[in-house]
Amino acid sequence: MANIAVIGGQWGDEGKGKIVDLLSDRFDIVARWQGGPNAGHTVRFEGKTFALRHIPSGILREGVTAVIGNGAVIDPVSLLQEMAELEEKGIRVAGRLRISHRAQVILPFHRELDRVAEENPASPSIGTTRRGIGPAYMTKVARLGVRIVDLGDVEVLRRKMRSLVDGGFGAMLGAAASQAPEMLAEEFHAHGSSLASCVCDTSSWLGERLRAGARVLFEGAQGTMLDVDHGTYPFVTSSNTVVGSLFPGLGIAPRFLNGTIGVFKAYSTRVGAGPFPTEQAGEVGDRIRERGREFGTVTGRPRRCGWFDGVAARYAAGINGIDTAAITLFDVLDEFAEIPICVAYRWRGMELTEVPAEPWVSDEIEPVWEVLPGWRQPTSGARRIADLPTPARRYLDRLSGILGCEIGIVSVGADRTQTIVCSDSLWAENTKTGAGALP
Repeated sequence: MANIAVIGGQWGDEGKGKIVDLLSDRFDIVARWQGGPNAGHTVRFEGKTFALRHIPSGILREGVTAVIGNGAVIDPVSLLQEMAELEEKGIRVAGRLRISHRAQVILPFHRELDRVAEENPASPSIGTTRRGIGPAYMTKVARLGVRIVDLGDVEVLRRKMRSLVDGGFGAMLGAAASQAPEMLAEEFHAHGSSLASCVCDTSSWLGERLRAGARVLFEGAQGTMLDVDHGTYPFVTSSNTVVGSLFPGLGIAPRFLNGTIGVFKAYSTRVGAGPFPTEQAGEVGDRIRERGREFGTVTGRPRRCGWFDGVAARYAAGINGIDTAAITLFDVLDEFAEIPICVAYRWRGMELTEVPAEPWVSDEIEPVWEVLPGWRQPTSGARRIADLPTPARRYLDRLSGILGCEIGIVSVGADRTQTIVCSDSLWAENTKTGAGALP
């Protein structure tokens, strides 16, 4: 199929970066449509590690054009640093990155608002990355946001930054807002000049390339269970992360999407506060965290770890219409004698097979476990499904049954080469057309 979306099926950190990197050499363009520098993707190959925050993972493949769409929020300082780091590691960014002129800008205001909200004892802490993501989306919806296109005019910047302060956010910021508009306008105008060669109307550009036959890989930035509408609200991100959001987030028509790959860890993790029914807070959780190196790409925070939540995963598969699943960090489970899977929830004597919307229910549910035998053999050297021990193959079969789709990829290690392709039916026909090349 020509154009495929890669979607996180859990609470983020599923390993989408590796899967996008793995597939992107078959595509002309890799496009990201939401989130900001809070969503880190880590890719390892040839002894190098790349930690990406804004830029789609496809940038690591020569000849692929990377696009950041209008639905994303961008910290120009962080983005310029990321671009420089990639260039220093030998990854050419110049001429290969396209940034929507309609994307929203993250300002120091937003980071300060994030800090104030997280430290406010009167409201629950969500556990954000404090990168200003939520406040940037908040000012966007309030129609007070600064967009990338605004960075081209210093007077426009001054007016818009002053409007932010006078529009009600100044009271929340206190003294931090008194000098910021005038001081920041020239600084961010300079950042805009540095990014100007990458900025364009990405919606029109993508539409033209798609109509010309370019093959596009759409890269989701965060997990389904963090979606502001469909996730474990209010412990969610501030944008829509499900596959349907890519159309407004990139400004393209739904007819251009041909299939969806859902990425799931072989277990579950979560960062920050919020419901996590399968969490293992003791020795098991610590062992999973140690084996999986479960620390945030952006913040370095330790992730909460637990067994695979089949209820949440099935919910994500349904919302996104997932055609093929990619199971990552499979080798982390190699040492466990038994591996439980949550197949339902129990609440006040009742068995639930759907993810509850009521927070008071989510706070009380307990997992109903189905326990499968482990394999206690290393899998990191496997390159074919037949190389896996029989119990490992049975575990994958069970996940496939829960998700209601085939498993096309199994990642058995951090490196690009440590991957089993079980089925390539979704992308097998893809070959680059050259239609995605920059004019």
